[in-house]
Amino acid sequence: MIIEFDKTAPEIFYKLLIGSVLPRPIAWVSTINKEGVANLAPFSFFTVASSNPPVLCFAPALKFELVEGTQKGKPKDTLKNIQDTKEFVVNIVSQEIAEKMNQSSGSYPPGVNEFEKAGLTAAPSTYIAAPRVAESLINFECNLSQIISFGEHPGAGNLVLGYVKCAHMHESVYKNGRVDIDVLQPIGRLAGMEYCAVKERFVMVRPEV
Repeated sequence: MIIEFDKTAPEIFYKLLIGSVLPRPIAWVSTINKEGVANLAPFSFFTVASSNPPVLCFAPALKFELVEGTQKGKPKDTLKNIQDTKEFVVNIVSQEIAEKMNQSSGSYPPGVNEFEKAGLTAAPSTYIAAPRVAESLINFECNLSQIISFGEHPGAGNLVLGYVKCAHMHESVYKNGRVDIDVLQPIGRLAGMEYCAVKERFVMVRPEV
């Protein structure tokens, strides 16, 4: 069967995408607004864009807003804060703190500190003003590189690319120059309200050509 985007309702195609591209890692992004209030929210459209220079990217979509009877796209607090301050922190989510991550995902009004709502500790960063999640085992401080917008309508993505200024690694998770995945216990996002943990791994050696 063929499902064409132009002939399919956006919400249907959205479900197709998130049910096919998985598991997706989670960028738990902390920012700060111009008034100094911290913000924290998870995003599962997230990956590494470059290793040298180190660049992380994630894509917050515009929210639905009804203005004078017309549907408009409204930037989430995370996106607006990054546009204003040009910086953010990507915190990695371990299974142990998954519930707190989920608590921070609520649609809170602007200016609400999700660190406080989720009972998390805002740790100071080294190079930027945005705080880190102290309970996260890995934090990446990022300076904004660019934002690529895919429209101004609800659901339109905004690809945020950030240069990694430094990484904070808990000593328990960083061993012999590598991240210990058994200690990190990262989780992934599936479709709907489902998540997954890394329960089984296997090795494949690249063929010699």
